Amino acid sequence: MKAAKGASEVEERGGKFGEGAGEALSKVGSWPQKSKAFLEDVRAETKRVTWPSLRQIQATTIVVIVTVFLFGAYFGILDWIFTRAVGWILQWGQ
Repeated sequence: MKAAKGASEVEERGGKFGEGAGEALSKVGSWPQKSKAFLEDVRAETKRVTWPSLRQIQATTIVVIVTVFLFGAYFGILDWIFTRAVGWILQWGQ
């Protein structure tokens, strides 16, 4: 009785027991084709990219390195100032 009742509940929700298995298997079986198509699209898009020249890469790398050093120095100076200020305030409060 319980099996019959369970089967009727499945039918009421829109299908017979086991119908979704075939659909799930068809999705699993199509992933290699979808993956191949995706990789072909990636290759085609990669060919359309305008890649930077060596001179552009060198110039932007230098800009990044200089910027990192400048920000490092800036934050180092701020850290030193705030460390001194907080230390002075704490000593003043004693």
